[in-house]
Amino acid sequence: MKQPLILVLLLTLTGCSSLGVKPWERDLLAHPAMALEADALDKSFDDHVYFSKEATNGGRGSAGGGCGCN
Repeated sequence: MKQPLILVLLLTLTGCSSLGVKPWERDLLAHPAMALEADALDKSFDDHVYFSKEATNGGRGSAGGGCGCN
C-alpha cells in the first residue's frame, strides 16, 4: 500500500524539475519578433481602437484617465 503512494509522491515532486528556459534557448526568446508588441504600427492601431472604444487616452504607463483627474 505504501509503494504506490511513495511512487506518486516522487513523481509529483520531480514533475516540475525541468521547467524553465535553458541558456541556449534564450536567444530565441530575446528575438524582437517575440516581444508582446513587436510592431509599432500594430501598437499604434491598437491604441487608436482602444481610444475609440473606451473614450480614454493612455493606459500604457501614463497617469490619468479619460476624466482628466490625474
